[in-house]
Amino acid sequence: MSAYDELMAFQRQTEALGQIAGRLGWDQETMMPEGAAGQRAEEFAAMESVLHARKTHPQIGEWLAKIDASTLDPVSAANVRHISRSFERSQRVPAKLAEAIAKLSSSAQRIWADAREKEDVAAFLPALEEMIALKRDEASALAQGGDAYDALLDDYEPDTSGEDVAATFAAMRPRLVALRDKVMGAEQPPELKFEFDEQKQMRLARSLAKTFGYDMQKGRLDKAVHPFSSGSGDDVRITTRTALTDPFNSIYSTIHETGHATYEQNIASEHLLTPLGGGVSLGVHESQSRIYENQLGRSRAFTGWLFGQMKDAFGDFGVANEDVFFRTVNRLNKGYIRTESDEVQYNLHIMLRFDLERDVIAGKLEARDLEEAWNSRFEADFGYGVDKPSNGLLQDVHWSCGLWGYFPTYALGNVYAGCLYEALRVARPNLDSELAVGNVSGATGWLKDAVQVHGGLYRPTELIERASGLVPSEGPLLSYLEKKFG
Repeated sequence: MSAYDELMAFQRQTEALGQIAGRLGWDQETMMPEGAAGQRAEEFAAMESVLHARKTHPQIGEWLAKIDASTLDPVSAANVRHISRSFERSQRVPAKLAEAIAKLSSSAQRIWADAREKEDVAAFLPALEEMIALKRDEASALAQGGDAYDALLDDYEPDTSGEDVAATFAAMRPRLVALRDKVMGAEQPPELKFEFDEQKQMRLARSLAKTFGYDMQKGRLDKAVHPFSSGSGDDVRITTRTALTDPFNSIYSTIHETGHATYEQNIASEHLLTPLGGGVSLGVHESQSRIYENQLGRSRAFTGWLFGQMKDAFGDFGVANEDVFFRTVNRLNKGYIRTESDEVQYNLHIMLRFDLERDVIAGKLEARDLEEAWNSRFEADFGYGVDKPSNGLLQDVHWSCGLWGYFPTYALGNVYAGCLYEALRVARPNLDSELAVGNVSGATGWLKDAVQVHGGLYRPTELIERASGLVPSEGPLLSYLEKKFG
């Protein structure tokens, strides 16, 4: 076997073990008995110890040194690029630190969930303080004298810096705020006043997942406190949540996670259990979930069809017609929750989190400062105060499980989705007539061919530019939002 073949055989086992670790996380959030939390934390730490040892194995360096890059085809070159990057970054992080983060990530999620339920920030602070200390250590190890936050961001969105993100956000904020103020000053459609059976919500959710191309033979849909997608290749699982008086929570969480899941399911089969076998970045991943959820799922054409599905499932639920339903789906609300936010205000939620976590990693804020900082910033940005911790600092799971540097990828995903949607409208001139009858296959098929099938073959911005013909920027997204809501 050549050095490349030996390297890929070794990597295939590493990728498989990573999938097993991911399945532990899925189980923890869906089916694990509450009393198993302590043992699960130990299991996560053990898996991370094994994975870290494999990612830093000296033999990887020897194989890489023997490979002549000039002889590699594009797929092999991309695999080597990913493995080299992982090898270099993993070597910077001490094994004990990686293991400690994995162990705390598991236990802290349970502490967070309990604190959130009880509205008790103080109960979460010790775990949050410990996580911040560990992530600062990790950032320092990765940065090697460079920007600590950039080192964490690079895990999720390679080739992007905090300064790049800040510049994008600075360009977006004025137009988003102006649009929000304009729309909020106009008459809003009435809120839903109906109780939607939660079993029927789950049946509709499963139907919608299939409508958007999710293969239930290689996946499943369950309920979780915080919806997520997990896995890749032939085992990709999604979760949603239900609320008795808010069916849109379930509907759009499901469509969103289906966007993530179909990306993973549609990656070319030859990339299975290789570095190219997953989404290339969290921003690109989010572009798929957000375009499924918003540009397609909240469009006037699709909501017209969805209105009929809702009436079939729940009967008369108090909405007069398709036009009112479209406005109800896209209603701007004074709300606190990022995942329930409308398209206009969603990115403002991300900007808040981005600025706070940059300050935390830089040492300008400590865990004990975060609740007050969050509440002050929220009131400044949205014009009203946070009423309870579960609507503020405790609403998101990310910081409890060590995902620092993750939040900006949500807004970058919206930016990428804006570029892709502009190209999709050109490629599918009859898109609205297709969506009006619940046929999303033309749109999802285009996204599969343009983005999803490639997995990690291209760099993130390169992939978006190849797919859309546009250098990624906030312009297409803002134009779409102003046209839809203005």
